[in-house]
Amino acid sequence: MQTPSFDQLLEATCHFGHLKRKWNPAMAPYIFMERNGIHIIDLYKTQAKLEEACNALKNIAKSGKKVLFVATKKQAKQVVADRAGAVNMPYVIERWPGGMLTNFPTIRKAVKKMTSIDKMMKDGTFDNLSKREKLQVTRQRAKLEKNLGSIADLNRLPSALFVVDVMKEHIAVAEANRLGIPVFGMVDTNSDPSTVDFVIPANDDASKSIDLIMSTVCEAINEGLEERKVEKVDNKDAEEGEEGENKPRRARVRRNAAVKEVAAAAPVAEAPKAEAEPEAPKAEAEPEAPKAE
Repeated sequence: MQTPSFDQLLEATCHFGHLKRKWNPAMAPYIFMERNGIHIIDLYKTQAKLEEACNALKNIAKSGKKVLFVATKKQAKQVVADRAGAVNMPYVIERWPGGMLTNFPTIRKAVKKMTSIDKMMKDGTFDNLSKREKLQVTRQRAKLEKNLGSIADLNRLPSALFVVDVMKEHIAVAEANRLGIPVFGMVDTNSDPSTVDFVIPANDDASKSIDLIMSTVCEAINEGLEERKVEKVDNKDAEEGEEGENKPRRARVRRNAAVKEVAAAAPVAEAPKAEAEPEAPKAEAEPEAPKAE
């Protein structure tokens, strides 16, 4: 991952803030100057904060966790959908459904409803409905797909939230703060950075600025995912290597056990009895010599 240079950030108009009268004083540390009534963001701080956020997001992706992207403003919708979809991360680009994080089980029920409608269409149940019922079900399915289709694979709460324009998505940020979910956000000069854990001071109104920040962030996430794959392969190879080293020893143990088992099961043959040897005939006693008188 390569952090955008100062010139790239400048070219993408990341330095433009809001009018001076609309600023939030908490953003003072990230403001470089004021020109023609408009605040200019310090791009060196943008670089440093962007790198910090990317490293954190990379670690989250490397651990196999999900990052939820939120951007419902017109300039950011398509950019976020394309970039987040490319790294297989969930995103919300339509209206933020209130309670999506704090009342997550209810949102999961709505997603399951969408799945059950799909099942109806496949098994033929949908064809048995009346014309009016079909229309109602189709409309319900389209509405669910529009609002929740991009989070259908989100089976548990996300490990982080990435927000474009924290002022517009204040409900999402508040829910994440309540649940202790870390928030990453593009923060403009009119927003409050105290509600965001990883602040990226940048222009959140220009599509070029949003695209540059999003591409950098998603590149870091992609690197984390690739490293996770490599680690999995290495661990698998290591396990197979250990198994290969232990194979001969295991084979010997199995063979010895089999030999013992066969030996124990085989009947013990009795040794044949030795035939008794015939006794040698007794020698006849010789007659005694007559005694001399």
